[in-house]
Amino acid sequence: MDSFGSRMSAPQSLVQAALNRLAARCGSGLVDAAAGLAVAVQDAPVRLQQELQLFWEEVEQEAERLERGEAASPTGGDPGGADPQQQIDALRAQLVRIANQLDRRSQGQG
Repeated sequence: MDSFGSRMSAPQSLVQAALNRLAARCGSGLVDAAAGLAVAVQDAPVRLQQELQLFWEEVEQEAERLERGEAASPTGGDPGGADPQQQIDALRAQLVRIANQLDRRSQGQG
């Protein structure tokens, strides 16, 4: 019985060893993924702050143009007399432009 028992332990050992190695490999992959996520989460407040700062700079510039009575919309029309939908479209276009600038800046930094 001892020899039969020892034969059975070898396959059981192999199965256990395989499970251990799979767990170790999956665990290290999870650790790598968690580390990447931690870096992204750590950088998120900085990026958000940069995006908000850029947005408010654009808002201030837009407000100054409006106060001077200059054409402020990307379509070139007078914002005071523009159709509300045109103003909304112009603001959307400006937000897209700002988002593109942010993407270019973040790619240059990362």
